[in-house]
Parts: sequence; structure tokens; C-alpha cells
Amino acid sequence: MTEHEASPTAASPALLAEFAERLAVARTTRTPIAPLKAPGVSLTIDDAYEIQRRQLDRRLAAGARLRGHKVGLTSASMQRQLGVAQPDFGFLTADMFHAENESVAGHQFLQPRIEPEIAFVLERPLRGPGVTVAEAIHAVAYVVPALEIIDSRIEDWRIGIVDTIADNASSGGVVLGSRPVRLTDVDLRLAGCLLHRNGELVATGAGGAVLGSPVNALVWLANVLGERGAGLEAGQVVLPGSMTAAVPFGPGDVVTTTVAGLGSVTVRNGDLP
Repeated sequence: MTEHEASPTAASPALLAEFAERLAVARTTRTPIAPLKAPGVSLTIDDAYEIQRRQLDRRLAAGARLRGHKVGLTSASMQRQLGVAQPDFGFLTADMFHAENESVAGHQFLQPRIEPEIAFVLERPLRGPGVTVAEAIHAVAYVVPALEIIDSRIEDWRIGIVDTIADNASSGGVVLGSRPVRLTDVDLRLAGCLLHRNGELVATGAGGAVLGSPVNALVWLANVLGERGAGLEAGQVVLPGSMTAAVPFGPGDVVTTTVAGLGSVTVRNGDLP
């Protein structure tokens, strides 16, 4: 920076509110927007989470129910791509959940992709900071295979870390399997994953791809939420991160993930090809 260049200024509450409004409108109108930036303003990760929180408050005020959270950016490759050294998180509301094997209206999303995950369903509250792996395991009622429909309200997925956090960690929808499995009955680190789209194997992975174990993502989430004055409640669902790269989820697509020891879950994009 030269002596004639001004240092970036902090984002004002009015600007954060404006970005939250832009993203909310993009979601309801299904019209993507440009990446979030403003001349002379440096948006921080805390700013991004504030934009996210404003959208959650708006949806809760409109009658939505908070049902859990998702963790993203759990792979080293994605962290390198966005220039960060830790995951991010977003919220899950009841209207984001879809029954397995049902047809999901693909047109409700903007540019959907799909990822295989192992979902935790909590039996007890979990609040950090200071949550340990043992405490996290004790809080879990069971796990199920899951498919997360990720989406971006940012044009062409041109996202940086601020964009994806502000955009609720690029979340769209959730499909949970219906066969609950206790943690004592499966080693999540070694649980292999197959992802099929329209009968073709398109990706493979394992639970260990998620921060070494999906449990580590649950611990991270509980502690980061605790630092922000929030926590996880009994009955809530946590998506810890994808075991493979995301794949497109276009009209007519049928996607199934099979996780060793957990079974499978399937979703169909109900839009006509």
C-alpha cells in the first residue's frame, strides 16, 4: 500500500443489513447475485457470520424452526481453495429437510449440487467452548446416512470464504436416511462411501475425509457456536461435512449414497430433464 492509498474501512451495520437483504431476495426470487464486496470496505469472517445471523433471524421471525447446523470446508483442498485454515458453519431450518426417496423440486434452488454425509442426531444438548470428543459422542443419539443439497446464491459459485459463510455456508436442503445406527456400532473414520447418480458411480470417499472423523467436526461446531453464545440442542441434526467432492444435481437426477455400516439414502430431482 502506498502512502496515498486509504486503508480499508470496517463494514457498517447498514452495509451488513444490505448484504443480508440481497441474499434473502436472491433466495426467494431464485436470482443469483454478484460476490459480496463494497468499495473501500474489508469484509471479515465475523462480518460474514453477522450477515448469516441476520438471515436466520429473519427466517425465524417468519415462522421457520431451527433444526440444526451444517459444517462446511472440512477438506484440506477446499480450505486451500478459499484460503482458510478451518471449517465454517451454517444453520438448518425445518423447511430444508426432505424425506428420503421423495422427489425434490429442483427449481426451488438456484444452482444445486449434492454431497454425501453422515448426519448426527443429538440426544442431549451440547454447548462449548471446551467440548471434548468424549462429550460429543455422549451427546449423540444416533447417526444416519445423509445427502446435503448445497446451493449458492452467488453467481456461478464464484465464492470466497466471506461469500459462502454469509450465504449460510452454501446450504440448500437435507435428506436423511431412516435407519438409525448407534455410534458404538460403526467406526465413522473407516466408513466407506459410494455416491451414485442415475445408476453411475460418480464418487467415493470415507468418513476420515471429514477432519479425520466426522466426530471432530461435531466437536469443532459445538465449541465455535459456544464462543458465539449459542449451542446445540437435543433432537437437532448436525451435518459434519462431505465425504466426497460435490456433484451436480440437475433435473431428473436420482442420487444415492451408500455408507458402510449405515445403509443408503436416495433423493430425486423432480424437475423434468
